[in-house]
Formats: sequence, C-alpha cells, structure tokens
Amino acid sequence: MACSGSEVDLSTIPLVALNMTVRKKLGLYLNPRNTVAADWMAVAEEFDFSYLEIKNYEHSENPTRRVLENWQARSTDATVGKLLSVLAKVERNDIVEDLRALIDEDVRKYLENLKKTNDPPVQVPEVNSSVPRSPVQCAITREDDPEGAPELFDAFICYCQSDFEFVHEMIRELEQTDYKLKLCVFDRDVLPGSCVWTITSELIEKRCKRMVVVISDEYLDSDECDFQTKFALSLCPGARNKRLIPVVYKSMKRPFPSILRFLTRCDYTRPCTQAWFWVRLAKALSLP
Repeated sequence: MACSGSEVDLSTIPLVALNMTVRKKLGLYLNPRNTVAADWMAVAEEFDFSYLEIKNYEHSENPTRRVLENWQARSTDATVGKLLSVLAKVERNDIVEDLRALIDEDVRKYLENLKKTNDPPVQVPEVNSSVPRSPVQCAITREDDPEGAPELFDAFICYCQSDFEFVHEMIRELEQTDYKLKLCVFDRDVLPGSCVWTITSELIEKRCKRMVVVISDEYLDSDECDFQTKFALSLCPGARNKRLIPVVYKSMKRPFPSILRFLTRCDYTRPCTQAWFWVRLAKALSLP
C-alpha cells in the first residue's frame, strides 16, 4: 500500500513511525465494543493473537494500544501498510479515511528523520574536491583510531540535557566501579563538527550493543530523543537483538511512552528496589 500522493511503500514503514496522536485516535475508534462495526478484537484476530491473549486484553484500559504495542514487539510484519490493510479487511475504511492525513504526516516525518542520517553535510565543490578520497576510517569519537578498528561501546545513552546530572551518576556507577562498562555519552564521547543525525545512527546501529533510554517528562518533548528511540526500534522490531532498556529515575507527570511499554524498565523511583537498580542495569548491559 503506497502513501497517497507519493511513491512511499507503507509496507516498509515500521509501526514505530506512528506517533501518539494517531494511536490515541485508533483507540477512540476501536476500543468501544461494537455490534455493528469491527472493533479492536477483530483487528487483534487479524494480527494472529490467540483467543486467550485477546481475553486478557479485555481487562486493559486501552486494549487497542496494548494490541498495537505487543504486535509491534513480536512481529517483523508490524508496519503501517499492514495496519491499514487490516483495517480495510475488517471494513473499517472510515478509520483509514479519517486518519490517513495524520498517518501520512507521521510517515513523512519518520522518513525525513531517517534521511537526515544518510545525507552528508553540504559542501561546496572546491572544499569537497580537496578532501583525499581514501577508504580510511573517519574518527567520530574521542578514542577512535582512524587507521584501526572503530571504538565500540556496551551501550548508547539516550537522554535530554535536563537529565544530564543523572547521566553523570550513571557514568560513576557503571564505568568507574567494578562493572567497568563502556557507555557512549554523546556530549562526552563524540567529536564536534560532523552531522549529528549521521553520527547518532552510526553509533546506535554499529558501535553499541544496547541502548539505555533515560525517560522523563523532558524526554517526551525531545525531538532528538524521539528520533534515537524510533531509529533503534526500527533496526529490529521489538528490540529483540539490539535491546533497549528504559530507565526511569524520577517521578513523571505524563504517561510513559507507549512505544516502550512492552519493554521491562529499570525504575529508580521505587525505594523498595532501589538497592538493586545499578546491579540489574549493569547485568543487563554486560550480557553478550
């Protein structure tokens, strides 16, 4: 299924491209039990959820959201195109028509952010021609050896600037103790002067075994954090191979991001488990 007015194949766009607004509206359409039109249960059946799974979702406050999150977590077929095909199959073309403009806009933003990771910095021909055209590895982090292997890390830390004090504590607890883990902290490790989007995608995809996402109210407003999280999820649906680890270190006024709800989180705000927090996180990052 192609995106209207363009040649984008929506079957290649992962479900993580859909933002909160579209997901909420899907719930408004599908959550109410309806004897006339197909509801969330019909959609869940098309996603191959079992009878027992669907019965369990009945107790959820927002079953549509749960179904989408779990489908996204376990299926490599969880794409925007597949979702639209299923809605059409269960004869909910009303939803497709009403939400299509919002969906197309989310897809446009997603592709725009992905494109930023692949576009080289703009240079005038004179400057570009003066750069030696050799296959030498370009250094992007402090410890990179341009003539050797690239610097590798145990985890990429996704954070916003207002949470940097906690990132400092994470460095002390995980790098400067017996755990001896190696974290990729953008403001500390990345050399200045290169394209942020290109470097970020390179680090997440090729240099870091895992990604720690520091969740806060401020994180929810960060375009950079939003891109990093969605890019990491798009590499392997459900984060089965490059595992994402959400970390909550302070109480939040806003809901936890829906695209990460299917992942087990490390919660520093619970006094009863705080003593195990760093041990659990370090063990998760130390696994092969």
